Amino acid sequence: MVRRLWRCLVPALVLVLVAGPAWAAVTLTFYAHPGARVRDGYLLFPHAYVHASGTLDATGEAVDWSAGFTARNPGPQLLFARGRGEVASPDARYVGEGVPYLRLTVTDDAYRAIRARADWWGGEEGSVYDLRRRNCITFVADLARLAGLETAREPSMKPGGFLEATAALNPEAAIRTDIVQASPPQASAPHMPRAFR
Repeated sequence: MVRRLWRCLVPALVLVLVAGPAWAAVTLTFYAHPGARVRDGYLLFPHAYVHASGTLDATGEAVDWSAGFTARNPGPQLLFARGRGEVASPDARYVGEGVPYLRLTVTDDAYRAIRARADWWGGEEGSVYDLRRRNCITFVADLARLAGLETAREPSMKPGGFLEATAALNPEAAIRTDIVQASPPQASAPHMPRAFR
């Protein structure tokens, strides 16, 4: 009995050790933060961002990266003029408060391309922030297209509405099963960006 068990376990163990790196993967999750409340003295506004987690296939390096695009100097001036934007990383608490809409596994190359594109948004050329035309939603839409997703109409000012409509266009990546068909989000009253704290 022990011999038979041993004969079955050894090949299985070898298979696990050989195939182990193939199980590595990076998962992208696109979130909307509901905002509209005060936390730690800061007024939080609706926001969209992406979180990547997992392991790179090629190196086994762990991935835990989050990013959203926000105004460097939030304030009422953004209702009338463009400003400087920045790519900021929300903390774990902020990510935990968000609502996930889309999740998909990407290749190492796709993950690297997404990180490079996020770096571009944070650089001199890509850092223009416009509340109505180039905001957190435009940022996540750009990264979602790089990941191979079809995106809803933009620009939008409703992060949750935009991601719900995008999830309806990509049912294979949609997290919520109640999203069957959604219309593209319409522009609404402006939301003010909030840097991550």
